[in-house]
Amino acid sequence: MLTIQIFNGLVYGALLIVMSSGLALIYGLRRVVNFAHGALYMLGAYIAFTVATHSNFWVALFVAPAVMAVVGVLIDRYGFRLLQDREPLSVMLATFGLLLILEDLVAFIWGKGNHSLFTPELLNFSVNLFGHDMPAYRIGVLVVGAVVALGLTLWLRYSRMGLFVRAASTDPVTTAMQGVNTDVLSATVVGLGSALAGLAGVVAAPFLSLSPHMSSDVLIDSFVVVVIGGLGSLAGAFVAALLLGLMQALGAVYLPGVSVLLPFMFMIAVLIWKPSGLAGSRT
Repeated sequence: MLTIQIFNGLVYGALLIVMSSGLALIYGLRRVVNFAHGALYMLGAYIAFTVATHSNFWVALFVAPAVMAVVGVLIDRYGFRLLQDREPLSVMLATFGLLLILEDLVAFIWGKGNHSLFTPELLNFSVNLFGHDMPAYRIGVLVVGAVVALGLTLWLRYSRMGLFVRAASTDPVTTAMQGVNTDVLSATVVGLGSALAGLAGVVAAPFLSLSPHMSSDVLIDSFVVVVIGGLGSLAGAFVAALLLGLMQALGAVYLPGVSVLLPFMFMIAVLIWKPSGLAGSRT
């Protein structure tokens, strides 16, 4: 029983890695508390549902994040860039308004009822791990989380654009003075972060029910992850996502009465102990 709960916790943690890494990237560069991130996750799941219905899951796995990347670039160009000189509260309220608009749009197009996406046939079997049968698809979710974490780490640390992203997140004015096109850089990062939200939606669709309000729980957990890890810190977000996933899974079994409160209690404890988060506030 404990093994299964740990496994499920790691799976949810892997999903949170994909989701919260995009949130951390956008905040690290744009300093925007992006409530619309949850809506992009939801929209990615619904687009995957439609594409998979007319084609297959694997096509949806590429199409939905690509569409969300385009949406992210548009949000940056006609939202974040136009509001970059406004107060942070104004931008936050704008993203919250966008969340509500996208929720209504999804309800209008797909209806208010729940939908489900079937597990792809290729991964529709079980694997025996530590004496327990584990769904292969959920193992695949773990792989996706690991690939995203490794890929983003290598991109930020060893690529030229990753260097620019780290520099711009620290001092965008000086970075622009060095000849870096920060507008293109910002659009790229917001597009990438939005694509990751869409990818999280696709990955979650086969084992979570699709509804116009599906963004709420995962968005709250993602914000908790980003705060615990350190605002804008990817490394901190990776660690916090796994810890939160394990806490959710184990708490539901051993502390069911307070399991919903555990992430917030943990967040408060971390902020008291280390206000900047586990890894500090950086990208």
